[in-house]
Amino acid sequence: MKLKPLQFVISIWILISIACSMPPLTGARLDQGEQIQLGVIVAQTLTAVADAQSIPTEAEYLIPTGSSGTPAVTQVSPQNGTPEPDIEPSLEPLQTGSGSPYPDGVESGFFLNSEADDTEEKFLYYAQSGDTLEFISARFSVPPEQVRSDEKLKSGGLLPPGQSLTIPGYIRNTLLYQPLLPDSEVVYSPSAADFSIQEYIDSSGGYLSRHREHVYDRWLTGAEIIQKVSTESSVNPMLLLAFLQQRSGWVLGEPPEPVDKLYPIGLRVSGKKGLYFELVMCATQINKGYYGGRAGIIKELKFKDRERGRLNPQLNAGTYGIQYLFSLFYDQGRWANNLYGPEGFLALYQEMFPGVWERAAAVEPLLEAELVQPELELPFQPGERWSLTGGPHYSWNDGSPRGALDFAPVTGEPACEVSRAWVTASTDGYLTRSAHNVAVIDLDGDRFEGSGWSILYLHLAEESLTQAGKAVRLDDRLGHPSCERGVNTGTHVHIARKYNGEWLPADGSVPFILSGWEVFADELNYKGGMQKGEQLVVANVNGPRTSIVVR
Repeated sequence: MKLKPLQFVISIWILISIACSMPPLTGARLDQGEQIQLGVIVAQTLTAVADAQSIPTEAEYLIPTGSSGTPAVTQVSPQNGTPEPDIEPSLEPLQTGSGSPYPDGVESGFFLNSEADDTEEKFLYYAQSGDTLEFISARFSVPPEQVRSDEKLKSGGLLPPGQSLTIPGYIRNTLLYQPLLPDSEVVYSPSAADFSIQEYIDSSGGYLSRHREHVYDRWLTGAEIIQKVSTESSVNPMLLLAFLQQRSGWVLGEPPEPVDKLYPIGLRVSGKKGLYFELVMCATQINKGYYGGRAGIIKELKFKDRERGRLNPQLNAGTYGIQYLFSLFYDQGRWANNLYGPEGFLALYQEMFPGVWERAAAVEPLLEAELVQPELELPFQPGERWSLTGGPHYSWNDGSPRGALDFAPVTGEPACEVSRAWVTASTDGYLTRSAHNVAVIDLDGDRFEGSGWSILYLHLAEESLTQAGKAVRLDDRLGHPSCERGVNTGTHVHIARKYNGEWLPADGSVPFILSGWEVFADELNYKGGMQKGEQLVVANVNGPRTSIVVR
C-alpha cells in the first residue's frame, strides 16, 4: 500500500515524536496538560512502549493530525457503531451553572462540609492517598498559600491521608461528588494479589472463557489478555473485567449474535483490532484520568456530545480514572446513568466483586505520607560510562506519570545494535517478570509486583533476558540494552518505579535517586537530568559529555 505525500510526512512525524529516547517534536509543555485530556482514546496508539515488535506503516494505521498538532480522534457511537469525528480541542473557560442531567436520587456535585464567614466561603477537605499541597492547589485552582491546615503543611511531599484542610470556595458547580471505587480497586494493587483472573473467567463461563486472539507473535486466551494488559499498565484486572462486561457482556454470559470479536468494546480504531488493543487503550485512559486528575492536570471532562463538566476536586484518583474513561463513550446524561444508575457500572462492579471497601480498608492508603525510596544504584556496572539520553518521561505510556529515565551505554556500537554492555539489577529483589523486552524486580520478595516497591527495565534484548522466577542481587545481569520493543532512536534501557501498583513520577514527592544522583525534571518530556552535590548531568539524546554519568 503506497502512502500519499501528506500521509508519509505524518507517518514520519509520528514515528520521530514517539521515539523513547527523543523528545516530542511538538514541544508540548506540562503546563498545557489540559490539552492531554482532550485528545482522548487514541493518543497512545503508537507510543514507544506499546507492546510492539514493529510499527505498521500502512496509511490506515496513521492518526490524522489537526491544525494545532493534536490528534484528530474518531469515536464510535455505542448505539449504532457509526464513527463520529471528534471536535478540535478547545481550552475556553468552563461555563458553570448551566445544570447537568443526573440519575434519579443523585444530586449535583456541589462541595460538601462547607463553612462560611463574613468574607468568603470556605470548604473543608480531607487529604487522600497521593495528595500533595501542589496537587490540591491545582485541583481546586487556588494558590498553595491559600490552602490552610491546623497541622503542618509540607510543600513537595505527600500529605498524611485524613489531614484536614481549609480551602477557599472558588469553584461552584462540578460533576458528581459520589466516589465510585477506592484507588486500590483501580490500580493493580495489593487488593488484587490473591485474585485469580483465570479462575474467575472460567467459573463465570461466559464467552471470554472461550475467546482466543492472536497478539503479535502468539495466541492468547481471554484470561491471558486480561493478565497482560493489567500487568503492563498496572490497572486492576477486576476493573477491566467489569468494564468489558458492561460494554460487551463477554465475561458473565453470551453476547448477542453476531459476536463482534474485532471491536468488543466499541472503540473501532483503525489498525487496533481485537480485545487486547481495545483494552490497552482503555487502560491508558484510566491511567490518564487517575494520575492526571489527582495532579490537577485534568480538571474537566469532555463528553461524547461535546459538553464539558468540571471534575469535583474532592474525589479520589480512582474515581477520576473511571469517570474519565466513561466520558469518552457517553454524553453527559448517559454518562451519569451508566456510572451511578441502578443498572450502571458501580452496581455491576459491586455485584461482580463484592467487598470493595473491605478490601480497600485492608491495604490503603497505597502511598504513605512518609514514603521513602529504598537505596537504588544506577542500572549498570561501576566504572562504566553511560549517557542519560532521556530525562523524566512516561513510565509506561502517556497515561502514566513522567517517572522514567533512559540510559544508553557508551560502547561505540552502531545505533540500535544490541549492546555488549549489561543492564544490571539496581538492588536486591525477586525477578518476577522477564519477557517481551521487560524485566521487573519486586523488592519485597512476595513475587507480586503490585505490592511494595518494584523496578521496571524496558528495551532489553529478548535473547539476553535473565530467566524470571528467581532471587537477584545487586549488580546481577538482567539483559543487554537494545532498541527492541517500540520505535527508538538508539540502544538504551528505560527504567521506572512503582509502589503498591502506582507509577511514581521521577521528581515528585518521592524523589528518584540512583547511586546518590537525584532526578530533576523539565517542562518538556525527556529533558531534565540528575544532580549529586555540585555535579550535574543533563539529559540529551545525542550523548554529549554533559550527559555522561559514571557509577
